[in-house]
Amino acid sequence: MVEPNLIVRAPEYGKLVTFVPNKRLPIHNWFYFKEGFSRDFVVKMFELFGVRSGAKVLDPFCGSGTSLVVAKEFGLDACGVDASPLAVFVSQVKTADYDVEALERTAERIFSKKFRRCEIGEVSWLTKAAFSKYALEDIAFFREEVRSIDDLKVRNFFTLALMNSANKVSYGLKDGSYIRIVKKPHPPLRKVFKGMVKKMIKDIKSTNYKGSDIEVYLGDARRLDFLPDEAYDVVVTSPPYLNKIEYTKVYRIEYELFFPEVKVDALRSYIGIDTEVDRDPFPELNLPVAAKAYLRDLELALCEIKRVCKEGARLAIVVAEGAFPDRIVPCDLLVAELAARIGFTVNRILVAAERVVTKDRTIKIGKARESIILLQK
Repeated sequence: MVEPNLIVRAPEYGKLVTFVPNKRLPIHNWFYFKEGFSRDFVVKMFELFGVRSGAKVLDPFCGSGTSLVVAKEFGLDACGVDASPLAVFVSQVKTADYDVEALERTAERIFSKKFRRCEIGEVSWLTKAAFSKYALEDIAFFREEVRSIDDLKVRNFFTLALMNSANKVSYGLKDGSYIRIVKKPHPPLRKVFKGMVKKMIKDIKSTNYKGSDIEVYLGDARRLDFLPDEAYDVVVTSPPYLNKIEYTKVYRIEYELFFPEVKVDALRSYIGIDTEVDRDPFPELNLPVAAKAYLRDLELALCEIKRVCKEGARLAIVVAEGAFPDRIVPCDLLVAELAARIGFTVNRILVAAERVVTKDRTIKIGKARESIILLQK
């Protein structure tokens, strides 16, 4: 098991391993991804690793693309992989290069159009409940206008802007793994959409990113066979947490309105989904089945990450301990142990945060850590 002296308390990272700091940053805040970490965390890791010009960055669980946007900011080539089509779409839009004049011309054309009633299509009761009748009609109208844009990159830009605007006028609030309907007044969608497009174009104008090649793939981190051996110098990533493995429905509305052709739930990853465990990495611990499946799959992902990393590559992996009714599963220690078995050197485990875990809201089970595992190939 990992040496105890490698575990270091680092509360200064507590907020940085959340998405919250990104809410105030241009481009990073184009889509609120509550499962993500912050731009400042990635910058800290780049500084800690002494990342230099020419380094190649990988995030095999890229979420909304924070690591990739920071790589672009640093002028580095990067690759992101995610199992969620929505996450891949958001990452691609945030890391694309744009012709600002083309965006401005398109905006002028779209917002000059008079409203006409369009079919919203087949949507669930939840999506209908999440909007006023007028907001849903406006979304349908502008969605048709956006779909008529010939340039794919421009069309995707406006799709994300409309998706964000729809969220701003929605009664649906993301609450953990669920959506709560809370009715309250909202401004008209047209006004919100126009402001969103203006803001996103301003963000592009305000950034001065250097030229870099950013690739984003829809894929499974356990099988990175589309990536070459020994290609990457830096990995900054966060697999889904053990207790957050779910066919989450919090992005169901976005899928129904903007990606109706994608007939999948917005699963974040394949990690731990299949609980038919054919291999238990820690049989001596008698772990819950979900934990066995999770660690088995992370072991496969770590093997693939090691294959595609160069010798000497530096890695930062954010994980959290898993809470079960009878115990806390020390995912940080166990993932670090798996990495060591595979051949990585475990440099440190930085404990960024701890939370008290209770059963039935009254019985204390223990404290669960959120940690950053620092590795080197």
